[in-house]
Amino acid sequence: MNRLRDLREDADLTQTQVARFLGMSQTGYSKYETGENDIPTQVLIRLAGFYRTTTDYILGISSRRDGV
Repeated sequence: MNRLRDLREDADLTQTQVARFLGMSQTGYSKYETGENDIPTQVLIRLAGFYRTTTDYILGISSRRDGV
């Protein structure tokens, strides 16, 4: 998912830093960014809160990053 990568890079974070926040491995998180693994709902909600955006934006449903 390119939006996850873009959000992470915009925040000047590494995959390792985000993975640590989620309590998982960097490899596991990387698979979310590439779309190799689907993001569990609870992880998606945490990421939306972390990046101050919506789950719809992360999933590509909305093009509005702020959710308004």
